[in-house]
Amino acid sequence: MNNLSIDGLLLKVAEYDASGVSMVKKAYSCAFDLHKGQKRQSGEDYIIHPLSVAYILAEMHADRDTVCAGLLHDTLEDTSYTKEDVASDFNKDVANLVDGVTKISKMNFSSKQDQNYANTRKIITSITEDVRIVIIKLADRLHNMRTLQYKSEFKQKENAMETMDIFVPLAYYIGAYRIKSELEDLSLQYLYPDIYRRIEDKKLRIEDDSRYCLECMLYNIESILKDRDIPYEIKIRTKNIYGIYKRLKQGHKLNDIHDLLSLKVMVDSIMNCYQTLGIVHSKYHPINDKFKDYIFNPKTNMYRSLHTTVFGEDDRLVQMQIRTFDMDKIASFGLTAYWDINKGDARGVMQKELKEKYQFFESLVEINSVFADNQEFVNQVKSEILSNKIYVYTTRGDIIELPVGATAIDFAYKIHPDIGNTMIYAIVNDKVVKADYILHNKDRVKIVTDVLSFGPRREWLGKVKTTRARSMIRDFCNI
Repeated sequence: MNNLSIDGLLLKVAEYDASGVSMVKKAYSCAFDLHKGQKRQSGEDYIIHPLSVAYILAEMHADRDTVCAGLLHDTLEDTSYTKEDVASDFNKDVANLVDGVTKISKMNFSSKQDQNYANTRKIITSITEDVRIVIIKLADRLHNMRTLQYKSEFKQKENAMETMDIFVPLAYYIGAYRIKSELEDLSLQYLYPDIYRRIEDKKLRIEDDSRYCLECMLYNIESILKDRDIPYEIKIRTKNIYGIYKRLKQGHKLNDIHDLLSLKVMVDSIMNCYQTLGIVHSKYHPINDKFKDYIFNPKTNMYRSLHTTVFGEDDRLVQMQIRTFDMDKIASFGLTAYWDINKGDARGVMQKELKEKYQFFESLVEINSVFADNQEFVNQVKSEILSNKIYVYTTRGDIIELPVGATAIDFAYKIHPDIGNTMIYAIVNDKVVKADYILHNKDRVKIVTDVLSFGPRREWLGKVKTTRARSMIRDFCNI
């Protein structure tokens, strides 16, 4: 986006919020004056970076204050401008957002490492106060990754690893799949350039080779949906490069990746999602064990869609993703889709949804309250929240998200403290297991309790993975 100008940004904002244009223009003028004379490592004027960040935010239809904060996000760190100046020139919301994305000064720390841990904590915990801070940081990271070619090879790899460790999981947790996928691909490009290029070549060949098959399927499904008067939109999608790399690394062959090729079908209602599913299955044979209903059983980041893998034209495996138009916005942009769906009240809706529906949120609040030391906090967040996950089922079919290595004890405390404190054993997939049994993905778990039980044992502390379980056991045992 080298040709990006303030006019382009203002046009983008005007598409969805004409009333916000004048304040965005004012924020740009302010940032332009403050960054005058500063250059990026590419040699271009520094203002191009905040302008690009603001444009990424505007593409998500971010509210006026968030776009302004995107333009001003480096002013507190790199200029003499203060938080009070931002509040006076704009408003308190913009000031809090800019302050939220500003790194803590190195003057407060004895080492660079201590400063990094403190800043990582600040980024991660900001989601509990205002998710827009994390969204601005994701936009900032995305533009920095897009222009990483101007850094040294060491810095490229360092930034790519940090992106994979922190920013990719954060994007996943708020459901921002578009940003997540691009960050993954950009990181892989710098971490393993040769592997990236090989997979990119294969992907391009597959897309070329599969075009006829996908276009035939698209035409056939379109024809039936038109005949049934179902409003629709259909898009062709190929799995991102990092997604392919991950599957190949797990030992899959390229032709066996069932969601390598996808058709996304968007319709106007949930009822028509299921009708469309029937239409697809009547035309193309499904693979039964590849069907997922994420509409009535959403992912833990609130992703909702029907997934079915079918034998398409030429016997190619093609995944169909069927969802409503609003579900598609949330699937692409996650929580940020509420800017479009809820307009003025979006920020309040985002925070409410996070608090009430996103399982990682409660875990993050608990970790933040337990760990005072920044390094210990970051390490626990990485192992408990940002690392690989398992998803297990309650007896009612609810999905519970836990870190890999979690036990039935962790599960019990995740359900309720009293269940953890009175558990005596668990039943996993209809088999009786000990309380410290290590759970696996897709396990069905029932906790058996007894109010007269001895309660949690001290040795359980060495068996659990979650901060919640550890804290509850400590409280019960007065440790």
